[in-house]
Amino acid sequence: MIRAAAWGVVAAGVVAPLVRKRIAAPAMLVQAVAFAAPIGLCVAVRRSRLRDAAACGLQMWAYVAAYKHPHDDPEAQRQSTRFGYPILADRVLGLGELPTVRLQRALARVGPDAAEWSTLDRVLVWAHWSWFMVPHSALVYILLRHPERFPRAAAMTYAVFDTGASFYWLLPTAPPWYAAAEAVPGVHAVGADGVPAVRRMMVEYGELFWQDSWGPLYSVFGGNPLAAMPSLHFATSLMAALLLAEVGAVPGALGFAYLIALGFALVYLGEHYLVDLLGGAALTVAVRRLAPRAAPLATRFGRAVAALERAAHEPA
Repeated sequence: MIRAAAWGVVAAGVVAPLVRKRIAAPAMLVQAVAFAAPIGLCVAVRRSRLRDAAACGLQMWAYVAAYKHPHDDPEAQRQSTRFGYPILADRVLGLGELPTVRLQRALARVGPDAAEWSTLDRVLVWAHWSWFMVPHSALVYILLRHPERFPRAAAMTYAVFDTGASFYWLLPTAPPWYAAAEAVPGVHAVGADGVPAVRRMMVEYGELFWQDSWGPLYSVFGGNPLAAMPSLHFATSLMAALLLAEVGAVPGALGFAYLIALGFALVYLGEHYLVDLLGGAALTVAVRRLAPRAAPLATRFGRAVAALERAAHEPA
């Protein structure tokens, strides 16, 4: 009976994000159902590496819904979007000019007919695209090589994801490329050569590289253009680098090398303001500092779930 109920929780959690636009249920209820799915799976299935990986997958399924949900009503989200404060902050950080504008002016090239793509441009675009795998690859490495560290690593990684998503509900903030498209002063300026001060270079290169496949790809991985502050690209990659550094110098060095490349790419390509990255770093630091305080409660919760799992698999 317990196992059947647990599988029902899993099924409901998988379905809820798919039907959220078709039902009149409150958004928080939909999210609660989605985030219950990993717990249901931990009761329905005995623990193994495969179950741990599947539970992480369900957690990310719920996160993606939480990330996209605020944009289900684009006009309502647009009305509450903040444009000004990151521009002001980045002007201070950039000594009077946006770091993105400085970098694109110094490094990006546009010829008479189209953009010219350097090796650096391509490397940075791919660094940005590869983020979709990096935090999870770090967890897979820890699961396979240091399984005793996996529960803590997964909990902190997904705490960053989920806490960051809550800011996208409470404080929708426009990234540089969106502000430029909306003709926000300070970002929308066009130079004498007709090139905007801020280009969204990742999309420009994606359309060139993937051609007709770009639209479907972007529709899968996009979904909320106003999810900028804090930068979860940077926050989760920083958490991955820190967790990898705990298990070895070489994995840690690779994690931090990627983090530096990604941070540069996010600002240069017009995806994030520098202050977004600082916000992401602050989020990661906060999660790590609060983790010891949350550990007793998390331990009690884990024991309760484990007890339900044992009860679900006891012989009838």
